[in-house]
Amino acid sequence: MTDDLPFGVETRNDVPPPARVLHDRAMALARKPERPEEAWILTDVVEFQLARETYAVESACVREVQPLKRLTPLPGTPPFIMGVVNIRGQLITVLDLRKLFELPDKGISDFDKLIILHSAGTELGILADAVIGVRSLQLGGMQPSLPTLSGVRADYLRGIADDRTILIDATRLLADRRIIVNEGA
Repeated sequence: MTDDLPFGVETRNDVPPPARVLHDRAMALARKPERPEEAWILTDVVEFQLARETYAVESACVREVQPLKRLTPLPGTPPFIMGVVNIRGQLITVLDLRKLFELPDKGISDFDKLIILHSAGTELGILADAVIGVRSLQLGGMQPSLPTLSGVRADYLRGIADDRTILIDATRLLADRRIIVNEGA
C-alpha cells in the first residue's frame, strides 16, 4: 500500500495489459486530494448548465448574470469567441465554453444567460444554457481533475465535486491573454 491511497486500496502489478488502463485510472481517482489544507474550506459558486453538464465558477469572480442581448459577432477571432456585448458602455468579450472545451453541439438549447466574470481588471462573459443558482462547495471533497483530461479542458478545470459539478478555474481563464479581445488593437 502507498500513503496517498485510501485505507485498503493497493496497487497491483499483476493486472493484465488491457485492464491496466482501467486499473491505473481507478488508482488515480482513489488518491487523496493533493491539497489537504483545503479539506474543510467552503467556497461559494455560481452553478450553470452547459451541454447537459453542470459547471460552476467561484462567485467571487462573478460580477453579474443577465440575459444575453445584442451580441455583436467579431470576424477573424477564434471559434470560441462569440463576439462582444455592450454592458452599460463597456465592451465585454463573450466566450462559448462549448467550443473552447470541445463539447458536443447536439441537444443544446439556445444560449440565454451571460455570466460576466471579473478579476484583476479583466472582464469577460461566458454563455450558459441556464443558471442554476448559488451554493457552497467543499474544496477538499473535490476530485482534482480527471487524469484522462488533456489540452484546454485540463487547463481550466479546477476539480469535480461528488455530484459531478465541474468547477472552472475562473481566475486562470481570466488571466489567459489568448482569449481576451483587445479593443485597442
